[in-house]
Amino acid sequence: MEYRRLGNTGLEISTIGLGTNNFGGRSDFDESKAVLNQCLESGVNFLDTANAYSAGKSEEIIGEVISKGGHRQDMIIATKVGLNVAGGPPGTPPAKPNMGGASRLHIMEQVEQSLRRLQTDYIDVYYMHRWDPNTPIEETVRALDDLVHQGKVRYIGASNYTAWQLAEAIHTSRNQGLYEFSCLQVEYSMLVRDVEAEAVPFSEKYNVGVIPFFPLAGGFLTGKYSQGVDPAEGTRFAKTPMFKDRYMSDKNWDVLGKVGSFAGERGHSTAELAFAWLLANPTIPSVIAGATKPEQVVANAKATEWKLTADEVAGVTALLG
Repeated sequence: MEYRRLGNTGLEISTIGLGTNNFGGRSDFDESKAVLNQCLESGVNFLDTANAYSAGKSEEIIGEVISKGGHRQDMIIATKVGLNVAGGPPGTPPAKPNMGGASRLHIMEQVEQSLRRLQTDYIDVYYMHRWDPNTPIEETVRALDDLVHQGKVRYIGASNYTAWQLAEAIHTSRNQGLYEFSCLQVEYSMLVRDVEAEAVPFSEKYNVGVIPFFPLAGGFLTGKYSQGVDPAEGTRFAKTPMFKDRYMSDKNWDVLGKVGSFAGERGHSTAELAFAWLLANPTIPSVIAGATKPEQVVANAKATEWKLTADEVAGVTALLG
């Protein structure tokens, strides 16, 4: 397993991180434990969760397996705060006040809940889950700075921020002498590349690590779906039509065929190419990939062994259109 430094820090994280949104939901405790144990065996040390994942159950499972199991020092745990935790749909106003957003009150309350569920004294990377237009950014970054000084958080990051929002946060931190975001987690794949316009160049300039999620476009880039055929029962696209509607376009089927041929001619899978293409960018220290089975962790870890040449990167990018 290869390890890279997280943005402007000295923290070393595995180039494949484990997304745990499914823990406590699609994956029960035993299934999640098997995946986490495989991460330990495979050298995947970067775990990504959030206080809102499965109403906190994802954090609880990680705490039970990793912290209580005596493996805390082996793992870099990233979690998030900011989504509505009052039971309503993401993006909707909380049913109760102060149950979401980026206020000092909410951050300070939720970090204690996450620490308790994770059974740990500190969080390695603490993300703001999304931009909060109703809270002054100085209030947010100052609260996060306080958590770093208190030793409850070691590094801070942003998730789903646009380039201007990240710029606002970083410049506020610099002007006030506060800790600044070291990473930006965004959706980024061979099929979703809008972050290349501004967010990625900004991150490169300011030495912010870009952490892609949905690198396989919700599973579309695994090649397990067939054009004109309904997704098999039990798959993500069958359970969540939103993914099917978003990714199963004529253009994406065309791209899938091209990159699939490119990968196959070189003895690799389309999924391996999806990871390799992202990791060819030095601004990306790690790619977040979910797993419901231990063998998926093994396959994801193995994918990092393929190092694309500059010509291959250019060739793949040309195929994407």
